[in-house]
Amino acid sequence: MAELSKNDEPQDATPNVSDVDVVEAASEEASVAAIEATVERGEPILQVRNLVKHFPLTQGILFKKQIGAVKAVDGVSFDLHQGETLGIVGESGCGKSTVAKLLMNLEQATAGEIFYKGQDITKLSGRALKAVRRNIQMVFQDPYTSLNPRMTVGDIIGEPFDIHPEVAPKGDRRRRVQELLDVVGLNPEYINRYPHQFSGGQRQRIGIARGLALNPEIIICDEPVSALDVSVQAQVINLMERLQDEFNLSYIFIAHDLSIVRHISDRVGVMYLGKIAEIGSDEQIYEHPTHPYTQALLSAVPVPDPEAREHRERIILTGDVPSPANPPSGCHFRTRCWKAQDKCAEEVPLLAIPERFKASDTPASHESACHFAEEKDVVHAA
Repeated sequence: MAELSKNDEPQDATPNVSDVDVVEAASEEASVAAIEATVERGEPILQVRNLVKHFPLTQGILFKKQIGAVKAVDGVSFDLHQGETLGIVGESGCGKSTVAKLLMNLEQATAGEIFYKGQDITKLSGRALKAVRRNIQMVFQDPYTSLNPRMTVGDIIGEPFDIHPEVAPKGDRRRRVQELLDVVGLNPEYINRYPHQFSGGQRQRIGIARGLALNPEIIICDEPVSALDVSVQAQVINLMERLQDEFNLSYIFIAHDLSIVRHISDRVGVMYLGKIAEIGSDEQIYEHPTHPYTQALLSAVPVPDPEAREHRERIILTGDVPSPANPPSGCHFRTRCWKAQDKCAEEVPLLAIPERFKASDTPASHESACHFAEEKDVVHAA
């Protein structure tokens, strides 16, 4: 047998470990650079595509077997633009808070993609993921349970600086915390007080100050005013609007109160049973709704004007909300919809501009997930 020459010797196709490390480091550096890049106002900063989160249902003690899944989020897509507020509304259990946790990477998505400045955060790790978490912060629903009762306000607001020391060096942290307290309308001298020494509205201001600590670009607000009195709600909403202009923030604002959502939002998405039913500008959703669920939701809003209340049509939905563990086939809303036909059970409606409105330049020309989308006069939220 002829001997192999030196050039014919088989080569090991396995890359050197150090080469892999270099490639991964370069990829991570590119991701961090993209995350730190500036996005022009009005350009997409967050893009969600077909986001899915299913929680497994199991039985058995020693040998657990999956017998199903709770489809909390079942194919959600939307864009958030730099400097805008996207409101998300829907009844309890529709998946709003789960979407918020997925965007924060507090829950791992079952499927789908979340692009932040072009980077899919569901696939990031290390320094790149840390940079994303610095730029996307959250304000929680309950202003008391979201604050550690054993920590002072100064420690609560300053804790993010322990994880991201580059934002505020140790010697500068006390001054930075006092500045944040002043920004949200609290006395900087309250830095040594504990959460129980504040009212509900003041505690939520502390939560907002903590969210602002790392100079984020996006703040996800998960029902931030639902636990507050009406007058305090207005104060907190006005504060958030002022901070958005001052710090060039983008908000995802989750709430039940349709009036508050309209007041603060540029665009509104309506969720039902894990899906976006309709999305558009505040005028399109509140004054020209095309999805039956949105119309029913708006018809339930209390109207302060007695004359308008007498003449409006109240849409009463029949039946119970289906279980997310066993949602209906086709359109999830069809079991409670007065327009439902055979097509609704066979085909899943796409979230798109209805064909009948595509050629028209009217407010009704916005995305709606309904086979039979049409306008209906509904008294809109004031």
